[in-house]
Amino acid sequence: MNNLGLPFTVFLMEILHFVGGVGLLTREVLKELKGRFYWKLLAEQIFQIGARSLPLIVITAVSTGMVMSLQFGLGLEKFGGKLYVPKLLAVTILREMGPVFTSLMLAARVGAGIASEIGSMVVTQQIDAIRALGTSPIKKIVIPRVMACLIALPILVSIANIVGNTGGLIIGATELNLDPNFYLLKVLTTSSIKDYLSGFGKTFFFALFIAIPSCYFGLTVQNGTKEVGIATTKAVVVSSILILVGDFFLSKLFWIVEKMV
Repeated sequence: MNNLGLPFTVFLMEILHFVGGVGLLTREVLKELKGRFYWKLLAEQIFQIGARSLPLIVITAVSTGMVMSLQFGLGLEKFGGKLYVPKLLAVTILREMGPVFTSLMLAARVGAGIASEIGSMVVTQQIDAIRALGTSPIKKIVIPRVMACLIALPILVSIANIVGNTGGLIIGATELNLDPNFYLLKVLTTSSIKDYLSGFGKTFFFALFIAIPSCYFGLTVQNGTKEVGIATTKAVVVSSILILVGDFFLSKLFWIVEKMV
C-alpha cells in the first residue's frame, strides 16, 4: 500500500505545484499587460508561431479531410447514405477535428519550441540579464508568445477548416463519385454559423493551454541543459492533455450556450 501511495502522492503534489505555478504566471501576465507593449516582438512571434506552422497545418488538415471523407463514404455506402458525407464531414471538421488537430500540431511544434527556448534563456542567465536591465521577463518574453498564440491559432484553424473540407471534396469527387457542385452545395447549406463559432471559440482556450504551460515549464528550468529537454517534453504532453480534456468541457459548454440562444 505504501509503495503505491508514495508515487500517487508525488504525482498529486506535482499537479498542485503545476496548477499553482500556472495560476501565478497567469496573474503576472494579466498584471504586466499594462504599460509598454513590445509590438516588434509580437510580430516576430506571430511569424514564428503562425506562418512557420502553416505548412504543417495544411498537410494535417488536408490529410484528415481526405481520410475522414473516405471512411465516412465507405461506411455509409452500405446503407445508401453516401450523400450525407459532405454534411457529416463539414460539421465534424468545423466543430472538432479542425480546432483539435490544429491545436495538437501547434502544441507539438510551438509548445516544444517555447519551452526549450525559454529554458535555454534561463540556463544561460539571459532572464537574469533582462531583470538586471530593469525590464520584466514576463512583458518581454511571455506576453508576446501568449498573444501570438491567441492571434495565430484562430487564423490557422480557419485555414484548416477550409483545407480539410477541400480534401474531403477531392475524395468525394474522385473516390465516392459525388458531384463536386453537389458536395460544395451541401457543405455550404448544411453547415451553420453555430458550427463554425463552436469550433472557433475553442481556439482561444487552446491557445492559452499551449502558450502558458509552455512558458511556465521553460521558466522553471533550474538544473542545466538536461532539464531543458525534460521541460520540453512536459510542455508538449501537458498542453496536449489540456487540449483533449478541455475539448470535452468546452464542447459541453458551447452546447449549453447554443440551447440557451
